[in-house]
Amino acid sequence: MAKGFLARTVTPAVKEMQEHYYGEAGNVPEMKDVSLRARETDFIASRDSFYMSTVGETGWPYMQHRGGPKGFLKTLAPDQLAFADFKGNRQLLTVGNTSANDRVCLFFMDYVNRTRLKILGHVEIFDAREHPDTVDELATPDTLDLVERIVKIRVVSFDWNCPYHITQRFDEIEAGGMIASLQKRVLELEAQVKRLKSQ
Repeated sequence: MAKGFLARTVTPAVKEMQEHYYGEAGNVPEMKDVSLRARETDFIASRDSFYMSTVGETGWPYMQHRGGPKGFLKTLAPDQLAFADFKGNRQLLTVGNTSANDRVCLFFMDYVNRTRLKILGHVEIFDAREHPDTVDELATPDTLDLVERIVKIRVVSFDWNCPYHITQRFDEIEAGGMIASLQKRVLELEAQVKRLKSQ
C-alpha cells in the first residue's frame, strides 16, 4: 500500500525537499511488505500495457514498455506477478539490469478512468526454454514461439496516484463503441424527424 511504498521511496533527500517546499516533511511509515488486493489484481488484469523501470550498473535508470492482450500480466499469488517476455531488439537492457539489481518499479495507466497504479518489487527472469510448462501457462497459443523469458515479480508495495493532470484518452475500440452509440441515436432522430415531416 502507499505506506509501504513511501517507506521505501521517501529518503533523507526527499524529506529535505519536502521541508524546503512545504515547511515540513511527512512522516515515514514502517516498512512492510504487502499483498495485492482484489482492487489491484482486477486493475492489472484489465491492462494491456505497463511500464517497468530498472537501474543499471552505471546508476542510470531505464524504463521499458510492455504490452500484450488484456491480462497478459498474470497474478500468480497475492504477492507475485508474471508475464511471458517476447523476443525484441536484442538489447536486453532490462534483463541485464535486473541480473545485477533485482529491484523494479511497475507503472500502470488507465487513461479512460484517469487512474494510475505503481508497484515496487523484486524480479526474477528465467530462460523460457528451461520452463516450458510456465510458458504454456503465461503465453497464448499464437505467441508461444515468441517467448524467450519468463519474468516473475515479487510485490513488496504499491500505491495509487491521484487523477490530477491525467488527460483522458480512449483507444480505438472504446472510441468506436461511443461513436456507434451516437450514430445509432442520430439514425433514430433522423427517422423521427422524417415521420414528423410526413405528418
